[in-house]
Amino acid sequence: MKGLTIKITSLFLLLITLNSCSSFQRALKSEDMEVKLAEATKQFNKKKYQKVIRLSEQMVSNYKGRPEGEDMFYMFANSYYKTEQFYLANYQFESFVSNYPASKNVEECAFLGAKSYTKLSPRYSLDQEDTLKAIDRLQLFIDTYPNSSYMTEANQLMTVLREKLEKKYFEIAKQYFQISDYASAMVNLDNFINDFPGTRYKEEALFIRLKAAYFYAINSVQNKMGDRLKNAKVAYNTLIKFNANTTYKSKADEMLVRIETDLKPFLNK
Repeated sequence: MKGLTIKITSLFLLLITLNSCSSFQRALKSEDMEVKLAEATKQFNKKKYQKVIRLSEQMVSNYKGRPEGEDMFYMFANSYYKTEQFYLANYQFESFVSNYPASKNVEECAFLGAKSYTKLSPRYSLDQEDTLKAIDRLQLFIDTYPNSSYMTEANQLMTVLREKLEKKYFEIAKQYFQISDYASAMVNLDNFINDFPGTRYKEEALFIRLKAAYFYAINSVQNKMGDRLKNAKVAYNTLIKFNANTTYKSKADEMLVRIETDLKPFLNK
């Protein structure tokens, strides 16, 4: 008896599955857009996002720009997002915002469109074009919806992206120092400090800036060395002004002694 019950249950589940598959296949083959939309809605509620995408792709040309297409495009964009096709998701979310500005879902779509680009942002060592796009889109969202319920998450995402850019540009500046291109190191470190005044790397950046200024000076031609040593001393003072108890204090003080020693011949002229 128990075995019969199991078989009946299995058969029942199989029939449900077959019916579900057949309704999806019928909708794919149907020329009736209402049938397709109804099936897409059913599949979306079941979280069968790939099926929603297949049906939506067949409906795009019929519903584009039409008010009755709002639900279809909302499901279409979300299905791309749920399946981690973030370029396509961003495109569809932005299209939704443009075409349905009065929709109850417009704020959500604006946020998810921006968030899609944050998903595309690579690790800091790679090209950061998508990171910059994500920052632009998040800033647009923040400016457009200042009272949004998504604001906390938007600001958190913005912080993560900006920290990634900080790391990227700081590493670039350090690389110039490591290859002994001291002039480029100083320029990039100055730009980095100006662009990210609150960066957590500022103290280290100022110390590397001091070292770059010193090595740039002592590797200069004689008639420029004096002025460049004076600039290195300014770099030392800038570091100490930022943090008198810097963790680099002993090394910086040693460098100051070397700067002042090397400066003496030029002060007597």
